[in-house]
Amino acid sequence: MRKHIKLHARRARYIIYKETLVDFKEHFWTFIGSFTGIALLGLLNSEYFTLYDNLFIIGSFGASSVLIYGVINSPLAQPRNLIGGHVVSAFVGVTVYKFVPCDIWFTSALAVSLAIILMQITKTLHPPGGATALIANIGSAKIKALGYIYVLSPVLSGVLILLLVAIICNNATPHRSYPHNKKWFKFWKRSYRYMRHQ
Repeated sequence: MRKHIKLHARRARYIIYKETLVDFKEHFWTFIGSFTGIALLGLLNSEYFTLYDNLFIIGSFGASSVLIYGVINSPLAQPRNLIGGHVVSAFVGVTVYKFVPCDIWFTSALAVSLAIILMQITKTLHPPGGATALIANIGSAKIKALGYIYVLSPVLSGVLILLLVAIICNNATPHRSYPHNKKWFKFWKRSYRYMRHQ
């Protein structure tokens, strides 16, 4: 029992050390990536959406930025999860809004819950996807009027911009490598073995 506790304490100290380690190169590229990705999205979306809608959308993508620029080796930050999580959640959110004639509190809860389940089933779990599903139900009339176009733009177009910036910034130095699986785009041959060893 004592050995078990010591082992856990040693692991906890190592994790705390790694998480609090100041690495200026790492922080620099995290900043450049997240700033560039969010700035591009904000600039593009400001042409089409109100400030209110843009804040919601940027909020969802801001959470994704924490993962894909700050915790790049997390399974939840990988391209399949980034793209699939947002697209699946957007589709669920729009579907619930269109076909479930209930109060907004109910459709919001249902959209987020179904999005989580569908992300789990499709192995595309990405926590910010919950916000993407929610926005389809609580956004303004302009967002709701998009219908399934919402899935393509701003959602899919937005995640592709974030992904492109992440691939450039997260591979700018030898000590950063993203994505973890370099053959991520071969979704038909997807292997999850690397996740079991994390």
